[in-house]
Amino acid sequence: MKKALLILAVLMLSMSVLPVVVAQDTEEEEAPLERADADFVVWVDSNYVDAMQEIGDQFAADFGVTVAVQESTLGDVDNVIPVAAPAGQGPDVFFTAHDKLGNLVSGGLVAPIEIANPDGFAESAVNAFLYNGDFYGIPFSIENIAFFRNVDLVPEAPATWDEVVAISEELAADNGDNFEENSYGFVRQGGDPYHFFPIQTAFGGYVFGLTEEGYDPTDVGIGSEGSLAAAEFWANYVEEGLQPPGVDWDLLHAMFEDGQAAMIITGPWALDRIRESGVNYAISDLPAETESGKPFLGVWGFVVNSFSEQQMLAGIFLNEYVATDESMMALYEANKRGPAWNATIEAVDDADLAAITSAGIEGLAMPAIPAMAQVWTAWTDAINLIQEQGEDPDATFENAAEQIETLIAESQEN
Repeated sequence: MKKALLILAVLMLSMSVLPVVVAQDTEEEEAPLERADADFVVWVDSNYVDAMQEIGDQFAADFGVTVAVQESTLGDVDNVIPVAAPAGQGPDVFFTAHDKLGNLVSGGLVAPIEIANPDGFAESAVNAFLYNGDFYGIPFSIENIAFFRNVDLVPEAPATWDEVVAISEELAADNGDNFEENSYGFVRQGGDPYHFFPIQTAFGGYVFGLTEEGYDPTDVGIGSEGSLAAAEFWANYVEEGLQPPGVDWDLLHAMFEDGQAAMIITGPWALDRIRESGVNYAISDLPAETESGKPFLGVWGFVVNSFSEQQMLAGIFLNEYVATDESMMALYEANKRGPAWNATIEAVDDADLAAITSAGIEGLAMPAIPAMAQVWTAWTDAINLIQEQGEDPDATFENAAEQIETLIAESQEN
């Protein structure tokens, strides 16, 4: 059966004609990415080009075709794919972040894919590419946030947010009016719902209801009982003086690195600067409360261009050449982010990355539905109103939920 599929795929390839766009120079702006002159084309982030080309070379040798791997960006997914793919000038396979999937599917730009070995992936990663009951991608990398603490100040990881409060109260007991001389326990940056989400989920809150077919845009959870409980918790924390005002991303990390803040939530992108600072740190799971604290997951994967004439070949390439122990390890080594392949997860020898991956085991894929675009502003404003202006938490979150529901309804009408 496999041999028959391979022969059929090669026959389909030989019958196709792939257009090549002729580049035109411009001095005013960079020309958009153009499809390479090859039988089978893959677009991928710059960090993975060499690793993917090696995989592509083996694929090319086995099938007697030419394979080109081109450097691409997530911006190309937004700006080039919607134009190039329908014109027959896009890649056959391209990488994307899973939260772009909703727009790609609704725009008819990607084709469903049968995943030959779904058990080979972390469940949360493979489910990130589930949309309306169909799988659309092969995941290869996961990113999420985790709980960082200064071990000299907090020897044991707090299991609950109540424990975080108790530690923070003790560390801030002698604080006065001089911010630079004050000490703090847990500190977070202003607004930023992405990093607030693990607090929200720990109290039973959510953004959209989750069904077997994915996120439900008609079930907005910002005003749910759990989300309101999280908002109330954070309002009390701020009112108690445990969270300083006006903290942005840079200040937050500087406070942690200097020992002024004992606990923060951040991700693998901050590891280099934290390591270089010399602070004695440890990474653990996010604190729970009524439920476990679940972070958002950001998942990168490969999808198939629905306008490609090589969709069968693309499925073979992804399932039999990319979704292997060797290939997934090569992709991890190319850019050491959290792996999506179970064998690679088990083989990772970076203790920090392993701890961050552990913190995301129960994580939730960031909603990929188009309705998510209507959430961020109102949600951010609600958190800011509580944290920076002391507004009533229940009224603020309920108002945000109403705004989001209205925006979703208006977007669906258009």
